[in-house]
Amino acid sequence: MNDLSPIIDARNVGVTFKVDGGYVEAVRDVSFKLFRGKTTALVGESGSGKSVTARAVMRLLSKRATVADATRILYEDKDMAHLSDLEMRRLRGNRISMIFQEPMSSLNPVYKIGSQLAEVIMLHQKLSKKDAWARAVELLEEVRIPNPEARINQYPHQLSGGQRQRVMIAMALANRPDVLIADEPTTALDVTVQAEILQLIDDLKDKFGMGVILITHDLTVVRQFANHVYVMQHGEVREEGPTEEIFSNPQHPYTRRLLAADPKGVANPLEGAQETVVDAKSVHVQYMLRKGGAFRGGYEPLIAVGGLDLNVKRGETLGLVGESGSGKTTFGQAILQLTRAQKGEVTFLGDRIDGKSRREMKPYRSRMQIVFQDPFASLNPRMSVRQIIEEGLIVNGIGVNAKERFERVKQALRDSGLPDTITSRFPHEFSGGQRQRLAIARAIALEPEFILLDEPTSALDLSVQAQIIELLRKLQREKGLSYLFISHDLKVVRALCHRVMVMQHGKIVEQGPVSEVLVNPQTDYTRRLVRAAFEIAT
Repeated sequence: MNDLSPIIDARNVGVTFKVDGGYVEAVRDVSFKLFRGKTTALVGESGSGKSVTARAVMRLLSKRATVADATRILYEDKDMAHLSDLEMRRLRGNRISMIFQEPMSSLNPVYKIGSQLAEVIMLHQKLSKKDAWARAVELLEEVRIPNPEARINQYPHQLSGGQRQRVMIAMALANRPDVLIADEPTTALDVTVQAEILQLIDDLKDKFGMGVILITHDLTVVRQFANHVYVMQHGEVREEGPTEEIFSNPQHPYTRRLLAADPKGVANPLEGAQETVVDAKSVHVQYMLRKGGAFRGGYEPLIAVGGLDLNVKRGETLGLVGESGSGKTTFGQAILQLTRAQKGEVTFLGDRIDGKSRREMKPYRSRMQIVFQDPFASLNPRMSVRQIIEEGLIVNGIGVNAKERFERVKQALRDSGLPDTITSRFPHEFSGGQRQRLAIARAIALEPEFILLDEPTSALDLSVQAQIIELLRKLQREKGLSYLFISHDLKVVRALCHRVMVMQHGKIVEQGPVSEVLVNPQTDYTRRLVRAAFEIAT
């Protein structure tokens, strides 16, 4: 096979799933090529068929899936679509490897990192256990995990998200594959970790001459790392071509819409002197962590929030940014009295609320609301839309009777950009973006004055993200809402926030107007965050 012939030549890939009441054609007539030492990107929104196409290449589809007879997936003159299961097992994890989106669910929690790496090596290379463990240490070193000799004896839960993703990469590269499929490898990671992981994959691709299939909906990532792009929608390829050509001169309306979906605009302007809605002074949250063994163990303090101040004016959005573990969410929850602070004062519209009991906090709960990161986890799957939104109204005694409460539910849905005819449906019947709108509808139904938004757009497609940002801006304009917006996505912060505070290790390292902090950062840490967010480069 010469360098001009593709490693993977996929032709007319079609996949149909059997579902209740019929069939769904998830992928229709998709063709693409992958060359050695190059990165081919499959891009598109959730449900476009990107991951199903990749799983068809790996033959990892569920039993409900049927691959079309016309499908041809050629690798070294073999048609993988029609190989036996035994022949595919020899290729899978050996010549063709895959990194999945969520490393915690891909790694076995009950086995040490070393055991899981050694298993892959022994299965395909017939090495002894001792040699396989030595090779596993080398692999961890290769993917730049510090102190690999110690890490190899740890379990997945003892590693950070970025480290777990590096272990998945080490596992995928254990047998020096020709093809690496990376399925949304950085979606749940901080911007700085995302940049490191993508740069690592790119370096290893150049070092070993692999072909990489990158599946993502982040177009900044695609522009930085891909050589060729296939844009997918509704299971079909809408457009394909060299990366720079697609970005500079997109031909299909869908591609143009995707490229235009990056968070844009700025926060609604603040007019005149506004009253302070939330004021926090010297908030300190500390946890005691157990260290050592069962008999000689002790406790040591972890300062999650180290004596911080914060204030939010009426109609203002304050961004709280930083990497995972910086204390952003703990700080936000301490302000809402969902986490108890050991020290500090918090006032809401002039009333001291720190130290109040649950019962004393009840009158404030309807006026201070929260929207969580994962709406599927925060919406009760057994409750209908009406029950979910109405529950807060009943608990807080809002509405004279059931009829008036139902009108409030329908109004909240309309305000959130949803039809008011969906009240009898359940959360699983909606897309991620629609579920996030439901979570926002539940919060605004109580007519709050302050909303804590904890990473509300991190798991959403770019176009859906843009819609949610526009919705939040509209609600703020119409209702005078104040937001505390927690995020590690600086593009969204730039589009939505007036001011920003940068957190690291429980401290505020920099703060100021968004236009100043994100354009001219003063600290190395903020510069690194900004560079990772807007350039995706280490």
